[in-house]
Amino acid sequence: MSRIGKNPVTVPAEVTVDIKDNVVTVKGKLGELKQEYSDVTIKMEDGQVVVERSTDHKDHRAKHGLYRSLIHNMIEGVTKGWSKDLELVGVGYRASSQGQKLELALGFSHNIVLNIAPEVKVETVSEKGKNPIIKLTSFDKQLVGQVAAKIRGFRRPEPYKGKGVKFVGEQLRRKAGKSA
Repeated sequence: MSRIGKNPVTVPAEVTVDIKDNVVTVKGKLGELKQEYSDVTIKMEDGQVVVERSTDHKDHRAKHGLYRSLIHNMIEGVTKGWSKDLELVGVGYRASSQGQKLELALGFSHNIVLNIAPEVKVETVSEKGKNPIIKLTSFDKQLVGQVAAKIRGFRRPEPYKGKGVKFVGEQLRRKAGKSA
């Protein structure tokens, strides 16, 4: 049996979980999330969400743990929220935000202007002597990760000097230069 799928998800008091027509809806103080599901049964039992599968087929086993994790992330998102921090490493790399527009100067001939989804809050921090940092927060874990990956994809960190857009705390594999 799936080790992750076996664990029930506890639902806090301020969160409501509604299960109808193969759709799980989670509402909390930060927002509302919906997730469709198939091949498993999801039930509410005394303040906990339980995911069960009908057979030991390979697809059913895979979806058992998947949907349990998705529901857990949805509940955590509407209570605490999710955040990702990106760091711009490089001379002249800058970031500024006005509302839901993020403007990036990453060494190209023109600045990159990115419209961020309204569910994601974007904030930029620029301190003298330190690399600029972009902070993304939202109640939807998947959306925060997708926006962060898109920003990182504009200028991925290169292995020699480490210049580019990287996650805060990310360990890069560095290569030796010509002299080695």
